[in-house]
Parts: sequence; C-alpha cells; structure tokens
Amino acid sequence: MRCMTPTANRPFRRPAALVLVAGLLALAIGSVSAQRDNAVPAKPDAKTITHVLNRIGFGARPGDVERVQEMGLSAYIDQQLHPDRIADPAMDARLTEFETLSMDARVIGQQFAMADDMRRMIQRQQAQQAPPPPKTTDPSTPPAPAVPPRQQLPAEVRMLQMSAQNITQELMQAKMLRAAMSERQLQEVLTDFWFNHFNVFIGKGQVRQYLTDYEQNVIRPHVLGSFRELLGATAHSPAMLFYLDNFQSASPNQTVMISPEMERRLNDPRIRPEQRQQIMIRLEQLRRPQQRQGRGLNENYARELMELHTLGVDGGYTQKDVIEVARALTGWTIDQPRGGGGFLFRPQMHDADEKTVLGVHFPKGGGQEEGERVLDILAKHPSTAHHISFKLAQRFVADDPPKALVDRAAKKFLDTKGDLREVTKLIITSPEFYAAEAYRAKVKTPLEFVVSAIRASGATVVNAQPLVAQMRELGMPLYGCQPPTGYSMTADAWVNTGALLNRMNFAVQLVNGGQQMRGDGRQGRPGFAGQPGPPAGFAAGRFGAPGQAGQPGQPGQPGQPGQPGQPGQPGQPQFTPRPRPNPPPPGEFGFQRPGQLARMPLQIDMNSLAPDTSEATRDKLIQTILSGQVADTTRQTLARAETPQQLVALTLGSPEFQRR
Repeated sequence: MRCMTPTANRPFRRPAALVLVAGLLALAIGSVSAQRDNAVPAKPDAKTITHVLNRIGFGARPGDVERVQEMGLSAYIDQQLHPDRIADPAMDARLTEFETLSMDARVIGQQFAMADDMRRMIQRQQAQQAPPPPKTTDPSTPPAPAVPPRQQLPAEVRMLQMSAQNITQELMQAKMLRAAMSERQLQEVLTDFWFNHFNVFIGKGQVRQYLTDYEQNVIRPHVLGSFRELLGATAHSPAMLFYLDNFQSASPNQTVMISPEMERRLNDPRIRPEQRQQIMIRLEQLRRPQQRQGRGLNENYARELMELHTLGVDGGYTQKDVIEVARALTGWTIDQPRGGGGFLFRPQMHDADEKTVLGVHFPKGGGQEEGERVLDILAKHPSTAHHISFKLAQRFVADDPPKALVDRAAKKFLDTKGDLREVTKLIITSPEFYAAEAYRAKVKTPLEFVVSAIRASGATVVNAQPLVAQMRELGMPLYGCQPPTGYSMTADAWVNTGALLNRMNFAVQLVNGGQQMRGDGRQGRPGFAGQPGPPAGFAAGRFGAPGQAGQPGQPGQPGQPGQPGQPGQPGQPQFTPRPRPNPPPPGEFGFQRPGQLARMPLQIDMNSLAPDTSEATRDKLIQTILSGQVADTTRQTLARAETPQQLVALTLGSPEFQRR
C-alpha cells in the first residue's frame, strides 16, 4: 500500500518549490552578470598582457609577458589581488639593508629631536660668540648680519643630522626598490595610490618622523582591505593629525591640560595650603600660553576628510557640516609630538556639546566615540562610494572614466561595505578596462615612467638614491607634495615639452648605468658619454595627437576611427643625430670600461637587451618594450640611432613608452 501525501500538506510544498526555483534563478542571473562584468580574456595576446602589467603594476620586465601567458591572465590578476600569497624573497632580502624601516616611531622621533636640539644649541653658541657689528654713521651702509655665516658643525652634530636624514632617505629608496623589484606589483601601485589619496607632506614639521610608520603601518596593510579601517588608521595617525593641524584643534572652552602627577597632587587631601597655592600659580602659568596661542577649533582636517578623503567636493555637505565634524574631532591629538608619540584623546580639549553631522544628531556629553561615529557615517555614505570608485577607475582605466563603470564600482563598494579588494577587482576585470579606447589612454607620471623604464630595460638597481634624486628632477619628489590633494593622476599635469626632454635625459643616463645621476638631487651633465645633450630635435614635440607627428600641446587621444581595436599612435618628434666624435667601442655595459661596472648605481646587460642597432634588434625592442605597435615616425627615429645605447634610450623616450 502506497503512502499517500495528505492533501493538506500540498499548499505548503508548492511555495517552497517556488522559493527554490527563484533562488536558483537568482544565482543563475548573478552568475551571468558576473561573467558579463568579468572581461578578462581567456587567451590574451601579448598586447593585452602588457596593458595589464602597465595598469596593475609598473610595467613588464623581460620575460614577464611569457610568464603571465603560461600561468593565465586571470590567475595572475587573482594572485596580485592577494599579495600575502606571493613569495618575494629577493625583495624581502633587499629590504633588510634598511634598518630604519623597522624602527619604532618614538625611536625615530628621538633621533630627529636630538639632531634639532643639538643644531639649535650650536647655532646659539655661534651667535653669542660672533663679534658685534661695526658701528657706522653712513645710513647707506647695510647693517651687518647678527649671526655670522654658518660655521662647520662639530662631527657629533653632523653625525646626528646624517642619522636623522638617513631615515627618510631609506624610506624613499625602499619605495623605489619595491616599485621596481617587488613581485607584489598591485600592492605597490595601490600603496602609492592610497598614500596619494591620504597625502601628507614630508616638509611640514614633525611629519617626517612619522612618515615611515605612516606608509608601513597605516597605508600598506589596508590597501586591499576595508575602507573604513583604512580611513580610521589615517585619522588616528600622528602624521595626518600633525599635517592637517588636528592635533591642535580644541574646544574654545577647553580646560587647562595638566599632567597626571599635578592632578594627583592637587586632589591630595594631605596637601598643605601653600603647596596648593603653588600648584594654582603653575596652572595659571600654563593657561596664559594657551590664551596667547589662540588655540581653538581647527577645520583643516575636517574639511579635507570630507572633500578629499570621503565624500568628494560635490558630496552634499555644507560648511556647517565641516564645523560640526571639526567639533566632533576635537581632542584627537598626539602624545608628545616631538618625541614620536602616538595617538591620544584628550577629553579636556574635546567639545562635548550636542552636534548634527549630515543630518545625524549627536547628543551632549560625547567623547572620542563621536569622532569614530563620524568616520562610520562618512565611510558608508553613497557619495564616498562614488568618489572612491571614480578615483580608482581614473587610476586604472582613464582620466575621465566611463560613468557606467564608476556606478557599478560604487554599488560594489556599498554592497560589500567598502571592501577595497572587491572594488579593485571589479574595475581591473571590467569590459571598460580591456576596451580598445583604454589602451595607452593614460600618461605615465614621473614615478611610473622611471620605474617602468627600470623594469623594461631589465636594469639591476645597485643604489636607489640616484632614482630618488631623479624624482625631484622630474617634478615629483617622493612624499613632497605639499597640498593635501596629492599628485595628479591625469595627463594635463605631466604633458609638456620640458617634461619630455627631462624624461629623455633620464633614459640617456639610464643606459649609461646611471653614472651621471647625482645622489644629491642635482642633475649631472646630460647626454650620452662623449656626446653632449640628448639627440638633437627630440624635444621638438610633445606626446602628439593620434597618428600625427609632434604637434606641441596636443596630448595623444586613445582610439582612432576606422579599424576597431587599433589604438591611435602618438606623434613622434623628428630626430637628427648629432655627430659624435671618437665613439667608444661598445662593451658589455654601455660605454664603461671594465672595472667601472661594479661602481654603477644601475646595471643593464646591453648585450642581451640591444647588442647592435640592426633592424632585427629594433624590431625586438619595439615588440618587447612597446608591444609591437608604434608610429612610423618612431620607427624612423629608432633607425637613426648610432649605438645600442642610443637605440634603447630612444625607445624608452618614445611617446609610446610615455603612455600606459
């Protein structure tokens, strides 16, 4: 006898079946949508792989394209999105040269403070020992300076100053080495991107002593994590608090800040009246400097927090919101800034009255949690999602990124509560990222150009200090952007005739082993060894319009009507070689004599890269460094190279190489 299902149970099974079918349909639709959004080619050509290596990294090294083809482009992208899974023993070993990278901020702060104190003491002594200015009755005679010209500092003072300067120099050299050598290329690109987004300036006061900690422990660990955690890390960082002056921001009604020891003595019932009176006199002495300094509410950080870090300039906030956010962040300060102290919340400085931020009410009596609540509101705001998505798309896709891509990325930001790995993944696997019009649509910044040239030439960096100096020469000193906006990512900031000439000079020096790059920031004599200056006529044009030769002031526009998938070819200035007297014979390494190789800061194996100037060698460089697609004018320019060094330098200085 068969078991019959009761009729009464059937109505309950049908809705359950419908829910199951609906769920399966939703999964299927989601899968189709994900496949539609993921445009990574299954069998990419060398051009596509080079495009990816230029966008999510600092360019291809010799052999990188073949390596990615072998492992698969999707696998490579996934690997880069998880840098913790990438072994990088060579980079790790190289970084052990820089002892200051692992120094605590307090130790670094003490070194800077000692150097500054010693320098001031010596200068005061010099001023006191200086002879008095001669008396004169002639009113036209300018008065003698009160302080004599700077004298030679004692050896111990110079050692202290060098030790302090070495801290920032090691950080800068490590940045260049990581960008050029690290296998974790996407992490390096994003570390640079997010440092620029949350910019601080090395030249402002105590920022320099916090800079190592800021990049190492505040920015780098969070670039593929939660945006809220990254935002919170920067908000608590002494580097940011000092740079945008929030460490001084206080309620106008703040009480005098006293030490715990003074507070304990003041509350001690056993204290004698005369002792209490002495303490009160001391409190009055502390109050007077605060009144003279006029400390009060400082809006700098609150304004940049909303305009640059989160909502964007059109994010829907008002000046009233700026003031209210600044009030909520009063008391967020630094414990002993000159000594490298960390974040500290001082209740005495905090404005505890009620506030309203972006329509959200904050009741009276709050403390540090008000600042945290502000960060929560900003991190999940739709305007923040759009602003962050736009900037990431601008970095990876185009100066004016497609609106549809920005909208999808913003939705992903909100759906994942600010998961930066997921937002980044959506952008670098999107159809817009792989579209023909995105190819060579971005002009390289000086950092991207220098590092990509190092990687493309297969150079070994023996000493990174000349590269640090080159960044100053090219107008992008590391950590040296004074405005909170950070360095621009768009072409208009970097496209001009002078920039192209400077980049060509760098390429010339690179192929000569960097021996003309000075570590003190001053440019060595430009040009090839034995040949003054860059190739004549090279600075005649700029990056050029598509398919045209060297039209000044016309940045090349991606895409060209007619054949889909064929990028517009940037213009190439004409090249007329100069006669070079007594050309030295080519050797294993540029023009250098045997024995000079070990002293060169940059080492290139010219025999492997370009053993001669033949057509076969030119075609090889065009294929490996320029992805095989160049303008006819570029080919004509390369054909005029007289030496392998000229050929490589002209390839790296070509308009095509300036783009990514």
